Amino acid sequence: MDEIAYKILEVLRDNGRISIAALADRVGISRASAYSRVESLVSDGVITGFSARVDQAKAGLSIGALVFVTVLPQAWASFRDRVSEMPDVEWCAITTGEHDAMLLIRAVDVSGVHEFSTGVIAQLPEVRTVVSVVVLDEVIRRPYLLPSDIPERHAEIPLGMTRWTPASPGRDALPPR
Repeated sequence: MDEIAYKILEVLRDNGRISIAALADRVGISRASAYSRVESLVSDGVITGFSARVDQAKAGLSIGALVFVTVLPQAWASFRDRVSEMPDVEWCAITTGEHDAMLLIRAVDVSGVHEFSTGVIAQLPEVRTVVSVVVLDEVIRRPYLLPSDIPERHAEIPLGMTRWTPASPGRDALPPR
């Protein structure tokens, strides 16, 4: 990934339907180069697809909810397979902390969230616990971030915050087993 590839991704983030000619103009490269670079980003798996961004409420799904799930330790593969097949789930991530997975679901109304949480997810034999939280307002929803979006921060870490402590010299590698 070079600077031009990142510029292409920045432009496509704002307008995925931009013509190759307009993309080339915005990035400052030839049309042929823009076309080959986009094709390369697709074939390399950097760009995984193109889609429309939809206002969920205007499309009829006015309720969003985060569903936090604790999974039985031996049931991960089965849980992942089952969740992947659920059309209610917009997004799922395996997490650290109190819960093992977080799902973002959409529903027509609050009863839809309740039915999904208690009647679908909680009924899975792989699931130990379920906690649902209704989303009141989605403040930020970006299609993706790029390294150039993250500002450099050089602030000193306040006490009590997690810090990275490097291994002392000579102890920076595990011995072979």
